[in-house]
Amino acid sequence: MKKIYIETYGCQMNEYDTEIVKAILKKENYHFAATPEEADVLFLNTCSVRENAHQKVQQRISVLKQLKRNNKKMVLGVLGCMAQNLKKDLLEKNVGVDLVAGPDSYKKLPAMLQHVSEENAKEFSLTLSEYETYSDIFPEHTPGVNAWIAVMRGCDNFCTFCVVPYTRGRERSRAPQSVVEEAKKLAAQGFKQITLLGQNVNSYRYESADFADLINLVSEVDGIERIRFTSPHPKDFPEKLLQVVAENPKACAHIHLPLQAGSDRILDLMSRTYTQKEFINLALRMRETIPGLALTTDVIVGFPTETEEEFQQTLDVLRTVEFDAAFMFKYSERQHTIASRKFPDDVSEEEKTSRIVRLVDLQQAISLKRNRKHIGETFEVMVEGKGKKSNQLLGRTDGNKVTVFPDNGAKDGALVTVKIKDVTSGTLIGEAV
Repeated sequence: MKKIYIETYGCQMNEYDTEIVKAILKKENYHFAATPEEADVLFLNTCSVRENAHQKVQQRISVLKQLKRNNKKMVLGVLGCMAQNLKKDLLEKNVGVDLVAGPDSYKKLPAMLQHVSEENAKEFSLTLSEYETYSDIFPEHTPGVNAWIAVMRGCDNFCTFCVVPYTRGRERSRAPQSVVEEAKKLAAQGFKQITLLGQNVNSYRYESADFADLINLVSEVDGIERIRFTSPHPKDFPEKLLQVVAENPKACAHIHLPLQAGSDRILDLMSRTYTQKEFINLALRMRETIPGLALTTDVIVGFPTETEEEFQQTLDVLRTVEFDAAFMFKYSERQHTIASRKFPDDVSEEEKTSRIVRLVDLQQAISLKRNRKHIGETFEVMVEGKGKKSNQLLGRTDGNKVTVFPDNGAKDGALVTVKIKDVTSGTLIGEAV
């Protein structure tokens, strides 16, 4: 039987999509290889959100084409967001790419592979769907503690820097019962934690059910101990969802709330539809409503025309909100976005680097300050496996903070009460009590 090897780049949604692809192909009796060298079909499931991810995939394609030279029948395919966004480049410039499929075309992969093999022809399918949610596919999950469930696909926000609406299409939500049924199957397989995925989960709506209702429904599944979600948008975060996170014991006290920038002018150019003041007020209200909440965020530096003074406003927001952690990026122009058409990428690479270094330094200091407050406290930590040291276990708190403690024999998925003795900016260090 033909063997397939898949490499995945980018976000959790891409990880989930790879699991969908594996389930679809397994039904057609494909097997999976552990290395590219063993495979008959090589798939790269790609990301277009950042320039770095784009470059990694381009470099990887060049490497994998060498394998094709040694095996003329090998099929090289590009899936996902980069496939959707750069179809012409992939089919014309990257000689050796045989198949290109966008995020809504995965059910067509068996037929596409057959056509490539039998006809020695290139295949592509890049139509975006208004309806496809893959709710009839149970993904091929890798065993572990956490499993992803995509509850919706696409995005309607059209932030000017973001390519997602063009690569994943418009928002559409899955029926709540299909999400619950997937959660039940995952619980039966031993998963203890579910992370609900969407480009903007607080836009989830199916008939009368909203995202808060969905969390409550999933929480009723026996065996699921924790529920996380990512990512919401600050523009429409409902009070009802805050109350669910505060009151439902299975809903984790962690919210990832993307800031992107601290300047009102830059936020407007980004089409983020909130002001600095509105964001800060929302973040503070979240902390007041949800005891022990951990807040994390995303920040972009060097958006076109951003001045030093406007960058300082971003630093001011970090000082005011005191995020527990942040994902920080230098702006990179993405093909087909509104920003690429309207705004010149005029902040120098040197200035972007200077800003990201200062941003990282500030956030690490804030993270360390917040973590130090946990010294002496106890947390329920869900074990995920071994730590870097052989005598340690690693897990996460309800607030998603990485925690290590001496190995006491607890199995993956177990909840262990840990008292925090020391911290770094990214890790809590404790002992089981």
